[in-house]
Amino acid sequence: MRFITGLLFTFICLLPAGSMAQNKVTLSGKVIDQHGTPIAQATIAVEESSCTFAGKTQTTMNVITKLMYSIHRILGTLLCILFLMWFLSAFVMMYHRFPRVSAKEKMQKLEMLSQNGDSLPDISSVTARLPHGVKVRSTMLNLNAGHPEFSFSTTKGTFHFLADSAISRPPLDSEHLHRTAALWCSSPITRIDTLHSLDQWIPFAELKKEMPIYKIYFADEAGTQLYLSSQNGEALQFSYRSERFWAWLGAIPHWVYFTWLRQDTVLWTKTVIWLSALGCLMVIAGIWVTVDVWRKTHRNRHSKFSPYRKRWYHWHYVSGILFGIFVLTFTFSGMMSLADIPEWIHKPALKKGSPTRILHARGPRPENYPLDYRRVIAAYPQALQIEWRNFREHPYYIVKDSKNEYYIDAADSLPRPLQLSEEEILKGVESIYASQRDSSQHIPGIRISLLEHFETYYRDMSNMYRGRPQLPVWKIVVDDPDRSVYYIHPETGSIRHTDTSSRWKYWSYTALHRMRLPGLNSNATLRKTVLWVLLLGGTAVCITGVALSVNYIRRKCHKRQKHY
Repeated sequence: MRFITGLLFTFICLLPAGSMAQNKVTLSGKVIDQHGTPIAQATIAVEESSCTFAGKTQTTMNVITKLMYSIHRILGTLLCILFLMWFLSAFVMMYHRFPRVSAKEKMQKLEMLSQNGDSLPDISSVTARLPHGVKVRSTMLNLNAGHPEFSFSTTKGTFHFLADSAISRPPLDSEHLHRTAALWCSSPITRIDTLHSLDQWIPFAELKKEMPIYKIYFADEAGTQLYLSSQNGEALQFSYRSERFWAWLGAIPHWVYFTWLRQDTVLWTKTVIWLSALGCLMVIAGIWVTVDVWRKTHRNRHSKFSPYRKRWYHWHYVSGILFGIFVLTFTFSGMMSLADIPEWIHKPALKKGSPTRILHARGPRPENYPLDYRRVIAAYPQALQIEWRNFREHPYYIVKDSKNEYYIDAADSLPRPLQLSEEEILKGVESIYASQRDSSQHIPGIRISLLEHFETYYRDMSNMYRGRPQLPVWKIVVDDPDRSVYYIHPETGSIRHTDTSSRWKYWSYTALHRMRLPGLNSNATLRKTVLWVLLLGGTAVCITGVALSVNYIRRKCHKRQKHY
């Protein structure tokens, strides 16, 4: 917040000085603006006084216009480098993201569950070790250092148990560390650093609980680095030199991922929002100035497209006319990536996330699943991980191997693919509203239909879904105050929920910032082509703005030297 306060203080201090400049416009057809730049073919005569808000002859519109000139000049000088950095890094972000360990990479490093044969215990003997009275939300099984490990997410936290209660969780000693590192890279280890604070490649506050963290350097040409948690040996980061190089050109400047700032999530969020908000104000002022100049210089039919003779002013004006609106939407949508939709626009009737939680509530405990998880592993010997899941009272397993996911119905003792019926999906949605209404309220109208194509709020997410089926899907429209729509896949139990707030979020961020618009969603080449054109235009606005800002600062410094 100190940075934001300083920025605002600078703006307040510079505003009076910026507004003291004089503009002279004469009937001779020659106009000299506040920077001494000649503007041709003017048709009006106005002489602005040295005080922005003083003078009885000035109208309210003149005062606002003069204020907009000052705002655009001052904020443009302060933010021009930041904006150029945002636009240039956006090109890189289209192809290179911030390096992270993906779920797919982690999955490929796991060992097959079937290698333990008949040593896997009955699930009831494991759940018996949980504290009395806790409610299990999710359960997962995979191998940790060759030992089957059960992870339970409960109302009282997360618990990890090895299958054999006589064996404690293996510590991350030197042998375990080297064994885990070898799974990620076969090259020799050159150095291992013990980190007690976050660094550039793990700048996230939630990783502080994993301290100390081991940073492992490998002797290979790719410059591989691996970060392991000392708590459980989990890989927290894995990257190559090339990924880190592109991150410096893309994600780090674009997302303002500097360690000292990003590790404080609240400060980072507020900083990005405030910088974007000030940027929106700067662009709005620039659009106002552009309209004002156009209006004053195009009353004559024979006027030129641009009234400016100086090169940088000319191209800033032209690029602003062509791409100014995009620069505004790009800045605003970047802010909305972190900002919430204000409640004065829409206040959700249902709590955030509650519909999905309700649909996953009331599930049977793991020991009450009719289908034993060991039969599932026997049917899928390549399984690396298994999860206990449910859709209301209907239990099922998610089995994952190195390439695919399988959804297995656990409602009886024989493994078979999951297939939720239309009736139980409809009853599940009805239960959301039955649980949140009082006796005087009625369940809103619900319509269900089978959707066999993608649409605006149900996009193709193949890259994230590891090849799992996405169509056909049941679309449930609810006549509630939130205008809720649920997309529930019968073969996976996956749920997507949209309401008025999420649609506002979609259009204010996803659609505007990533060009996820109808007609572009289904054509990645066309969407990227549109992005390239728009980003090139926005970059042109920024480059010319930087040149003008440098010239403005030079003039100010030159005047000050003359004064002394």
